[in-house]
Amino acid sequence: MTARVLVTGALGNVGQEVVRACRSAGFLVRATGAPPKVHARWPDVEAVEFDFTKRATWAGALDSVDFVFLLRPPPLGHMSTTINPCVDAAYSAKVKHVVFLSVAGAETKTWVPHRKVEDHLKATGTAWTILRPGFFAQNLGDAYLRDLVEDDRLFVPAARGRVAFLDVVDVGDVVAKVLENPLLHRGRAYRLAGPEAVTFDQLATLLTDALGRSITYRPASIASYAWHLWRHRRLPLMQVVVQTVLHVGLRSGDAEAVDDVQRSLLGREATPLRVYLGRSTQRWTRAAQSA
Repeated sequence: MTARVLVTGALGNVGQEVVRACRSAGFLVRATGAPPKVHARWPDVEAVEFDFTKRATWAGALDSVDFVFLLRPPPLGHMSTTINPCVDAAYSAKVKHVVFLSVAGAETKTWVPHRKVEDHLKATGTAWTILRPGFFAQNLGDAYLRDLVEDDRLFVPAARGRVAFLDVVDVGDVVAKVLENPLLHRGRAYRLAGPEAVTFDQLATLLTDALGRSITYRPASIASYAWHLWRHRRLPLMQVVVQTVLHVGLRSGDAEAVDDVQRSLLGREATPLRVYLGRSTQRWTRAAQSA
C-alpha cells in the first residue's frame, strides 16, 4: 500500500517543493490549506483544512497518515499549545515518522521556537528526522523582494558575513529521500546549505548581473533593521525578533557552512545560487514593472 504524507504549510515555498518531491517519489500527498487553493495548484492532491491553533482540525488531517512533514508557521510563537501537542496527536494517530523543518543553529540557540519542537520530538523517541536549513535563496524573492524592487538594495544587519544560500528545491528532495527510507534517518538531524558562501556585497553583484540594473548592499544596524521589519514591513513582533537575530548571526558566520549533506543524501551537489537566480529573474522583473 502506498504511504501517505501529510504536508503542513503546503502552499508555502518549502511546502510546495515537499509536495512536488513526494509526489515524484510515489507517495500519496495530503496537503494542508484551503482546498480550492490546493486543488488549483495540484488538482489530484488531497486537500485538508488544518490549523495548529485549532485542535478540531488535527484528527481529520492525521487520519490514515504514515508520515508528517512539519513546518512551523512564522507567526506561531507558543509551541507548548500548538505544534508540540500536535506532534503527540500525530504519534497517537499511529504516524510512523515526522520530518521537522527547524533552523540552522537550533541545537545551540535555546531561544528559537524551533528548539522547543526539537526537544519535544527528542523526548518522544526516535521516530523523527530534523532538518536544519540555513538561509533560503527564496528569501531574495520574498523577504527581500520589496527592498530590491523599490530601493534597488539589500538591507540586512549582516556586515561582512557570508551565506551559503539554500534552494528550497533541495529541501523538498531531501524530505522525499528521508521518507523513502525513514529507518535510516531515525533520530538524525541534518544541516542543509548551499554549495558556496557569498557576502552580501557579492550577492549584490550577482543580482546586478541577473537583473540588469544596479543593486547595492546597505549593511543595516540591528535597531534599524528591526524597525524596518516592524514599521515598514508590518511583520508580527515574534517574527521581527527571530528574523533580526538570525540575520545578526550572519556576522559571526552562522550561515557560511556549505553543503555537506545533500551530496550524500541526494547523490548530487546542492543547487548553486546562480541557478536559482536564473530561474527567478522574470519574477523580479514583473514585480518591478508593477511597483
